[in-house]
Amino acid sequence: MVVAATLRDIFHTLWHPSGFGTLARTVLRLSWRARTRCLPAGSRDLAGPLGLMAVVLAWTGLVVAGFVLVYWPHMPDGFHFGTSLSPERSSGPTAALYLSLVTVATLGFGDILPADPALRLLAPAQALVGFVLLTAAISWVLQVYPALGRRRAFARRLSAMHSHDSDEVIRIADAATVTRMLDSLADGVAQLESDFLQYAESYYFSERDRSLSLAATLPYTLDLVAAGQQSDAHAVRTAAAVLAETIESLAARLDSSYLHTGGGTAQTLEAFARDHGHEDVATTPAGDG
Repeated sequence: MVVAATLRDIFHTLWHPSGFGTLARTVLRLSWRARTRCLPAGSRDLAGPLGLMAVVLAWTGLVVAGFVLVYWPHMPDGFHFGTSLSPERSSGPTAALYLSLVTVATLGFGDILPADPALRLLAPAQALVGFVLLTAAISWVLQVYPALGRRRAFARRLSAMHSHDSDEVIRIADAATVTRMLDSLADGVAQLESDFLQYAESYYFSERDRSLSLAATLPYTLDLVAAGQQSDAHAVRTAAAVLAETIESLAARLDSSYLHTGGGTAQTLEAFARDHGHEDVATTPAGDG
């Protein structure tokens, strides 16, 4: 049951379209909350990577412990011991832990071998689970970091737009240019929401550099929405409304999954910024609909 629950958590975290395993969520939340107490101020952006490592170690520990509970009751009668080992002295919980660790790591030393037919089937099954754990760790990294790259690129774009007062440009530029700009931003926000849905653990990665932090730069989109809503062009107002809707949807997901403020879009984005260490971010309420 322990091993099955662990495999279910791995599946829901890595391969379920919109899942996030209970164990993985709990470990990452604890790592996130502990970062201010356990990590120096300049290293708190390591909370995400350390959280991933902690989850993988928790998965491995549970698999090892689960198979220890299987092997231990069958020692020593259910196993063959090497000539250098005494069955009477090598059949306690330590031996069961040793066998479980060796098997899950697929080392196969062969000094303790299962003799019971059922155990002979379980040992290679555990080795397969160990391979799944290794694959899961690699897959997780390959899945999360591309999503983080998209988030940083979008944040960098918003930072550059803020630096050049793009909200003022929206008020004076031609409608076609502004519409394309707002539509492109709406596409980017929709992609971010999809990433948070598929890779929920990516929330627990923070950026010290404000220009790369989505939490620090996302509130500026509300200024862009407000500027677009003041346009005389219907196409621009429509594009601004679409952008506002995607921002509200993303904020609602962040609030329901992580922040739990119960407030509007502006309040949620401010809470998002504070949670990621950017407490001086201010938002305009224009995007709250």
